Amino acid sequence: MNSFIKGLTALGIAFGLAGAAQAAEEEGGTPHYPLIKPVEQDWSFAGPFGTYDQGQLQRGLKVYRESCAACHGLERVSFRTLEHLGYSEEQIRTLAAEYEVQDGPDSSGDMFMRAAIPSDHFPSPFANPEAAAASNNGAAPPDLSLMAKARAVTRGFPTFVFDIFTQYAEGGPDYVYALLTGYEDAPEGVELQPGTYYNPHFMASSALSMPPPLADGQITYDDGAPETLDQYAHDITAFLMWAAEPHMEERKRMGFNVMIFLVLFGGLVYLTKRKVWSNVDH
Repeated sequence: MNSFIKGLTALGIAFGLAGAAQAAEEEGGTPHYPLIKPVEQDWSFAGPFGTYDQGQLQRGLKVYRESCAACHGLERVSFRTLEHLGYSEEQIRTLAAEYEVQDGPDSSGDMFMRAAIPSDHFPSPFANPEAAAASNNGAAPPDLSLMAKARAVTRGFPTFVFDIFTQYAEGGPDYVYALLTGYEDAPEGVELQPGTYYNPHFMASSALSMPPPLADGQITYDDGAPETLDQYAHDITAFLMWAAEPHMEERKRMGFNVMIFLVLFGGLVYLTKRKVWSNVDH
């Protein structure tokens, strides 16, 4: 029933936003982006007791390395933190050695390149932002380290009221997933700038410079998971959420313990108050 209600809500939002955007364009105004808001997805890490799916995170890392790493960096993620994904120290050392990082200066005062070690961070695929922009039609691909927390579409009234009680905090992952799966042909009458691709889920406009990064059958999974666009998008999004908040599970456990403590402490304070004032005339 909840999925059916979510589907109807998303459909209504999509039609409403698309109609509003079309009306605004007809009047010469600027439509509100995204034209279609993200649909709430089911994530293993959602809610106050959510946890990461280790297998999904490993698949997400594979998607990142084979599809995203050519353009996007993970400069705030160190290789050694991959131990939380279930990789051994030897596996991490081997994976890190596949990358080169800049080090130095050496005894001659020059910088040099060397194979990465577990304490290093994922390097950017470009030497600097200018080089990144020059290689991508003037638009430098952003670093993905915090993308799942940095991008989120505002949920309007009354949805955000319910979010307070449901502890909804997955707006970023929902947006990333919607963006990755939302590419489509431009509607009739819509002209795109050369080198851009139509995506009504993009929050800045109706088109962006990044071509569709994922497609069915593009990446081979070793665990038998479906090799589909939908699965790829879910896996890479979950991995980016972990990259942005690797200590989420610890934070939730601590929060739960704190809530239990506050309830017990509040009960003790109340009982103490009853005891202290029990012999006082009112």
